[in-house]
Amino acid sequence: MQGSLAPDTVLTEHIQANAAHADHPDHRVFGILVFLVAEACLFLGLFMAYLTYSLTAPVWPPEGTPERELLLPGINTLILISSSFVIHKAKPAIKANDVKGLRLWFALTALMGAIFLAGQIYEYSNLEFGLTTNLFASTFYVLTGFHGLHVAAGLLFILAVLWRSFQPGHYSAQHHFGVEAAELYWHFVDVVWIVLFILLYLL
Repeated sequence: MQGSLAPDTVLTEHIQANAAHADHPDHRVFGILVFLVAEACLFLGLFMAYLTYSLTAPVWPPEGTPERELLLPGINTLILISSSFVIHKAKPAIKANDVKGLRLWFALTALMGAIFLAGQIYEYSNLEFGLTTNLFASTFYVLTGFHGLHVAAGLLFILAVLWRSFQPGHYSAQHHFGVEAAELYWHFVDVVWIVLFILLYLL
């Protein structure tokens, strides 16, 4: 009889522990936001350097710089922006305890992120200027490369959430911080790319 009561006792203690934890504010999301603000400051410094170069140079991009291709970066931009809407659907899914829905939306986002990175690599392999061609070329590679590194990190983050979602009970309507953190990071990556695309390709 004692053995049959043990699981109920453990479950009750687990529920009580979660209830006690819920009385304390969860500062993890705030921590993620502080981290993203710090990352935004890094990008802001790079943006300001690029704008300073472009506004003080007699001609920008410097003469002899090949024209930038807009088709592939434009498609890449649409894919990355669309992926923000896709990953956003995962949060309502997990809040409804739909773990399969979470996996679907995160898997699609991971695929779109991988396509974006593949497109960027393809663009690099076909560019008519290199890292040391001129100042514009150098800043172009630094900005897009630094952003690409963040996309790769975000992709790993998403894949980690996907992997952990296969552990029974790891994510639920009450416990889904990893899902929220990955979504916030991915939205940040998307916003930074929009600014980059405007600076490097449209202006």
